[in-house]
Amino acid sequence: MSDHTEDLSPNEDKSVSRRTFLHQAGTATAAGLAVAPAVWAGAGNKADTLRVGLIGCGSRGSGAAVNAMQADPNTQLVALADVFADKLKASADRIKKTIGNQYAVDPSQEFVGFDACEKLLKTDVDVVLLTTPPHFRPAHLKQAIAAGKHVFAEKPVAVDAPGVRSVMETCRLARQKRLSIMSGLMLRYSKAMQETVNRIHDGQLGKIVTLQTNYNINGLWSHPRKSEWSDMEWQLRNWYYFSWLSGGQLVEQHVHGLDLMSWVMQNEYPVQCFGLGGRQSRTDPLYGHIFDHHAICYEYSGGQRCFAFCRQQDGTDIDTSQLVFGEKGTADLNRNTLSGAETWRYSRARGRNRNGTQDLPYVQEHAALFNSIRTDTPLCNGEYAAKSSLMAIMGRMASYTGKNVTWDEAWNSKEDLTPKEYTFGPLSIAPVAQPGKTRFY
Repeated sequence: MSDHTEDLSPNEDKSVSRRTFLHQAGTATAAGLAVAPAVWAGAGNKADTLRVGLIGCGSRGSGAAVNAMQADPNTQLVALADVFADKLKASADRIKKTIGNQYAVDPSQEFVGFDACEKLLKTDVDVVLLTTPPHFRPAHLKQAIAAGKHVFAEKPVAVDAPGVRSVMETCRLARQKRLSIMSGLMLRYSKAMQETVNRIHDGQLGKIVTLQTNYNINGLWSHPRKSEWSDMEWQLRNWYYFSWLSGGQLVEQHVHGLDLMSWVMQNEYPVQCFGLGGRQSRTDPLYGHIFDHHAICYEYSGGQRCFAFCRQQDGTDIDTSQLVFGEKGTADLNRNTLSGAETWRYSRARGRNRNGTQDLPYVQEHAALFNSIRTDTPLCNGEYAAKSSLMAIMGRMASYTGKNVTWDEAWNSKEDLTPKEYTFGPLSIAPVAQPGKTRFY
């Protein structure tokens, strides 16, 4: 069943994909995770080896490149791109130590600068991994599909509504061109999650009443400014703490939990939300201008509510749980259990592969992508990635402004966080939001 949606109506696509996913697990080996090569439509006279390019050489990009190589031994990493030369070199050093002969990047295929993505897309790569700060995702995705490349797009796929609208349009083009777009919302590729969610969809909990998703953790990394860095360079290197680059915690990180809730709701999205949030612990300018905690209440057309909490504050208790409350019982998605009138627990032994390890969803999303290319069965889960990203953006809007925000208002928002130009020079920082004073655009 397709995940395709033709517009951004929150309640349009109530069907969940029943596609046969590959396995989820804890430790992966290339031998145990290989996807058997089939017919690679579009290969023409090329060899079976898929050529992969990495755009965005941070830690997540390096990890994605390794995961991609683990997913299919008949792939090679052949090109790298990043705005910073030192980031590219550090990533190259990390990756080549891990993937051995699958690392095949010639120095002529290393691209640096704001136009690095454009340069890489002119090469003969078959697949690109988009892992830059999320701000760049809509533009890079659009360029990649226009260039005829299959894409892995890390979450979130946008940080504002114009970006979401762009991604939705690019997904339509990708389907026309029979190109695959794989989202980095990897939990949909966890076998344990699949079985748990399927049981919910089959009615084991009865009608869903309430959902709760928590992403309460301690603080993250930060990069103090060096004297030689321009405003732009510092913000790019310290990107997490600026809404235009990351979207903030609710968008960049908690999108995982929100997407799980959307999956449980069979890809139905809320009609409105209200929220609270603030900046209590991370008040130093080092941390840009984003909030360090949010609490959002999402409301659905059927009366259900989803309560979403996230926090990044050192010294606080950690809670990353996802709970679903139904008329007949409760599901704990992280523990893969259902309780109530019927009880059930996922058997981890069922997720074992033939080498005795468990399959990583971080790996299996790439395996599914490569399999779609080799078997000429394009997949595009960019639409639900865009909608889940908008759900997160909608919550941030409500938290920052103190206003109730509807889905339609979020979708039609004119708030565009794009800077006037991409140059290493002055770049102002938006003020910290003040609910009741910060305007909704």
